[in-house]
Amino acid sequence: MSIKSARAAVLSFSIAAALLSGCQEEQAAAPAEQPAPQVGIVTLGAEPFELTTELPGRTTAFRVAEVRPQVNGIIQKRLFNEGSEVKKGQQLYQIDPAVYEAALKSAQAKQASARSLSDRYALLVEEQAVSQQAHDEARAASLQAQAELERAKIDLRYTKVLAPISGRIGRSAVTEGALVSNGQAQELATIQQLDPIYVDVTQPVQDLIALRRDLESGRLQQASDSAAKAR
Repeated sequence: MSIKSARAAVLSFSIAAALLSGCQEEQAAAPAEQPAPQVGIVTLGAEPFELTTELPGRTTAFRVAEVRPQVNGIIQKRLFNEGSEVKKGQQLYQIDPAVYEAALKSAQAKQASARSLSDRYALLVEEQAVSQQAHDEARAASLQAQAELERAKIDLRYTKVLAPISGRIGRSAVTEGALVSNGQAQELATIQQLDPIYVDVTQPVQDLIALRRDLESGRLQQASDSAAKAR
């Protein structure tokens, strides 16, 4: 092979190699085929919407009872724990009953004497041994003595200060040895019934107006009266 032929062969090989390299670069630069996008399907439909609102509130006792004495006397005992739960009719205090026990015995004796006189006059008036007026006065005295006896029993019963309602009792305003009186302004203790209980809540006016507008426009529909719940 001549030198001229060899040069021509090398030149042809170089051109072929350059063309092959250019084709490979064009193939590498070509963008890759993108996958087909996936499409999701969503079905829209009407569903109930629950509207929840958080409001500040304050609790208030369902009932409040102020315990006061109904007779005069000295407090002998306090029979409850402050801050505890008490039941209606439970004894809270004991007032010294000595004076009222003596008054009850006196009323019992007076009533027995008056009733005996009235019964005796009832027999004598039939025999016209006493006047009808004397009999009537004896009978009236017997009834009055009976009323005084009932009052003495009531006063003795009131020496036991009872809880008027069930609930939580607060701090005692008196201690043993304190003198209390019927009709005093200072209560002995206060009982609050907390079950059930009142809850007072407040809502801004603008929120209430916006809620009414949504109801009037139909954006919201009011549930039945028993559907709304408070917690």
